Amino acid sequence: MTGYRYGPYRGGPDPLAPPYDAGGAVDALGESILGGQDVASALRDLTRRGFAGRRGLDDLLRRVRERQRELRRSGRLDGILEHARALLDTAIGQERAELFPDPGDEARLREAELDALPPDVAGAIRALAGYQWRSQAAAETFERLKDLLRREVLDSQFRGIREAMSGSDAQDMARIRQMMAALSGMIEADARGEHTRQDFEDFMAQYGEFFPERPASLDELIDSLVRRMAAAQRLLNSLTGEQRDELAGLISQTMEDAGLAREMARLADLLRARRPDIDWDAGGERMAGSEPIGLSDATTALSELADLAQLEEALRQDYPGAALDDIDEEAVRRALGRQAVDDMEALKEIERELARQGYLVYEDGRLELTPKAVRRLGDTALRQVFARLERGGYGDHEQPDVGQAGEPTGATRPWRFGDEQPIDTAATVRNALLRGGLPGERNAVRLDVTDFEVGETERRASAAVCLLVDLSYSMALRGTWSAAKQTALALYSLVRTRFPQDALQVVGFSNYARELKETDLAGLGWDMVQGTNLHHALVLAGRFLDRRPEHNPVVLVITDGEPTAHLTRDGTSWFDWPPSPETLELTMAEVDKMTRRRATLNIFMLADDERLTSFVDEVARRNGGRVLRAMPDSLGEYVVSDFLRSRRARRG
Repeated sequence: MTGYRYGPYRGGPDPLAPPYDAGGAVDALGESILGGQDVASALRDLTRRGFAGRRGLDDLLRRVRERQRELRRSGRLDGILEHARALLDTAIGQERAELFPDPGDEARLREAELDALPPDVAGAIRALAGYQWRSQAAAETFERLKDLLRREVLDSQFRGIREAMSGSDAQDMARIRQMMAALSGMIEADARGEHTRQDFEDFMAQYGEFFPERPASLDELIDSLVRRMAAAQRLLNSLTGEQRDELAGLISQTMEDAGLAREMARLADLLRARRPDIDWDAGGERMAGSEPIGLSDATTALSELADLAQLEEALRQDYPGAALDDIDEEAVRRALGRQAVDDMEALKEIERELARQGYLVYEDGRLELTPKAVRRLGDTALRQVFARLERGGYGDHEQPDVGQAGEPTGATRPWRFGDEQPIDTAATVRNALLRGGLPGERNAVRLDVTDFEVGETERRASAAVCLLVDLSYSMALRGTWSAAKQTALALYSLVRTRFPQDALQVVGFSNYARELKETDLAGLGWDMVQGTNLHHALVLAGRFLDRRPEHNPVVLVITDGEPTAHLTRDGTSWFDWPPSPETLELTMAEVDKMTRRRATLNIFMLADDERLTSFVDEVARRNGGRVLRAMPDSLGEYVVSDFLRSRRARRG
């Protein structure tokens, strides 16, 4: 039998994942939009927070900064100097130990030669290049030092090359020299426009073991080498002047000993010319670690820190014209892994999916919510409102004894003498079977008067609903504006889904009043003007009710302040505070007109203000409506509950 092994899928995003939840993204955007943000700003906030289990930019940025701190604590950059000096001192000490017992002049001359060595490691290695070691252990230590330097210096330029080196003999150095010459030739051919894809593939087939990251093109290979070379320069810039000179000399001496100095200089010049945008003289990096680290590891750390610095800037998105497409996917993968790349792709997909599924649209260069998205926000707001209402306490708006003219509710009840509702045949036969069992030979079902059930119906009374919402700046200052918008959207959704025969008008008022459509509400902001013109709002509501005399009138007012403005005869707005007598008189005149229309005004107060309390109490006295003091987080329940109560009261 063929065996199979199963494990987690690691080839990218889950191919069996459910479709993109654009509706959930709209809900996540809703809180910010209802709070007064425009769609673009709300979308940016969503990408910063993340949603639906996906990390946002803030979380990715936090991980980048944690990785930066970890790298800076990884060790000291001068570790190669310390290690090289320790091996050199060991070799010299072993040689002195071998020479000390010898009383001859040659031994003393050798000791004098060792005493005269230059103080820097590179100079000492250069001076010892032709020295004939008396001690075999010292010779082996010195060879180990040179091999260490070759591997560290080469790996600081070509990451992974030390693993590819089989030894330290001339054959390895010759092959590396051939690789560098071929690479330089390929870069020169590309500059002349003569490079082909086949040239790169042939190069990788011959020298691919020196590049374990497996670049896919010459440009990727050059980018990798440039990052490495820039990091090596940053390492030098991070050291003190004395350390910098000593390390530069050590690197130069090592490349000369290996026979690679000329080819390395040629390649470095080509790379610098290829990427003139790189700041090769950038400042150094402070490392806080206490343990010394090798040259290759130090270069790797600085290269990663440079990548992280660029990634951090892109993730902050705080520069003009910032976009998610500016974030390099490969940089994210190198720094944070494949899962972070998937999270980034999900964030980039938000806007595309919202537009593709009909929730967002560009109008005049701006992102706007579509009616579909606004309806989604309204439905979500309504679900939240009903989730907080007492179960069964509201929404029972049917009259079960209205006869066959009503609309079926889907429920049944036992038949009573005088009922005019239609008989529910299925429920009646079911009751007979439950009572008498299976039918006899003739398949006849015997019915009893107790078996009969009738279908309940309801008469839906039409209502004309006016919701008057205060848009004045004080609503924003008190933090009640988001709750008012959410409440208006919830009421729109309730009327559209549960009471489609009703007519709804939402009026916003500040210094003037204006009718608001459902699609206007989501992106609506408060008005930074003076004036609470309830007078104008009542005028618009009155016209709406007068056009619908057959509907039951329902008027709801949401405000946090007394009227401070009214319309003059020429149609302009007049503001005065404290309110002028004319403002109060004209507003009360409209209240009286509402009373004559049999429209009860229920006012939801969002502030405990003495003047506002006095005003609404007078409105309640003259109109018979109610005054409800609501907190912002319970405003939706208050308004929806009062709307349902008023409809039941009208039917009664």
